[in-house]
Amino acid sequence: MTKPSTSPSAATAGATAGATAGATPSGTVPRTGAFLDDAALGRLRPLSFAVAYRMLGSVAEAEDVVQEALTRVSQAPDVRNPDAFVTTVTTRIAIDVLRSARVRREQYVGEWLPEPLVGPVPSLPVAMATPAPDVARHAELADDLSTAFLVLLETLTPTERAAFLLHDVLGFPHSEAADVIGTSEVAARQLASRARRRIARHVASPPVASPPGAPLPAASRPAAPRHPEQDDLAHHVPPTRPRTASDRARAEELVTRFLAACEEGAVDSFLELLAEDVVLTGDGGGNVPQGMSIARPVAGRVTVARMLAAFIGRGAPLHFERALVGGEPGLLIVADDAVGGGLIGTWSFEVVGGQLAGIRGVINPDKLGHLGQLADLDRLQATLRSALESRTAARRAAAQRTADQPTSES
Repeated sequence: MTKPSTSPSAATAGATAGATAGATPSGTVPRTGAFLDDAALGRLRPLSFAVAYRMLGSVAEAEDVVQEALTRVSQAPDVRNPDAFVTTVTTRIAIDVLRSARVRREQYVGEWLPEPLVGPVPSLPVAMATPAPDVARHAELADDLSTAFLVLLETLTPTERAAFLLHDVLGFPHSEAADVIGTSEVAARQLASRARRRIARHVASPPVASPPGAPLPAASRPAAPRHPEQDDLAHHVPPTRPRTASDRARAEELVTRFLAACEEGAVDSFLELLAEDVVLTGDGGGNVPQGMSIARPVAGRVTVARMLAAFIGRGAPLHFERALVGGEPGLLIVADDAVGGGLIGTWSFEVVGGQLAGIRGVINPDKLGHLGQLADLDRLQATLRSALESRTAARRAAAQRTADQPTSES
């Protein structure tokens, strides 16, 4: 988390107050009655997107929120602290969007995963405040855009998510967060505390291995909102993201070894990389041909290794490209030119204790359009089906030839 240097105290209350002379690098408007110009709005766009994406986990929804937020900001005169003001407006719009989005996600086909960000993730360009003591121990987890972290945020209610992000990520005092959310300071403090406990409970309760076809343990999937008394108090939230150079190097090494395992296609090669309680999750959203995405998460080292080996063994005309997915070392799954090329999906990895504890794949075309050309999945499936039919016919022919050979007499 970037070391904050300025405070948003009174920023939300005075965001539209009259500006003073002598503009500063933080964005103070130099004259009374002035509106933010295009250059100022352009500078605010990355901040607005970073806030909106953390709130929503959707690139498309975040971009819509940013557009609406910047429109409102552009129409407000005398904005004294543009960074705090755009954060306030963005968060308020995102809360409303998230409330309606959660209804749609409850009806989502299969597992819901956030839309992947590929490449450098949008950072918060302006530090908002000096973190309070109770924020420091959560900073490593809070300043994270990894898929694993965004999945954890899905366990929170919209207001819990807003209170946690405003306070623990952006450094807003609880009083300022309360103004943004539209509640009291005490309530905002309770919302953020409840969010930390809920996140800590999910991190501290890893999934257990389950046989094929068995429901995924509740600890490994987003839980329904619970009453605060049901949440176990946790004193530390372990980070899900590599934080040191050695951690990042270890994650890169694991991806390298994973690629080598894909080349070999052997179960044992995958077993060496996977944690005992690893979970493989796929998000096809019901928008991919049958058999191209798993319907529900699969848990357990042996089960996941066998599934990965089976996937590689199909001989699909595709290859992998290394990339940052959600800010972490991951892979792009790309169709070969022989079938038209294009992106098939992304794999993001959660590394715990030097092993892969989570593999999350997004193949839903609706969540990948922002990344460029997409593969023709129907064409890919037809190629796979044709190859399977050819292999099956060859095996039957070989078996028939063996059966037709005369039995040698003893």
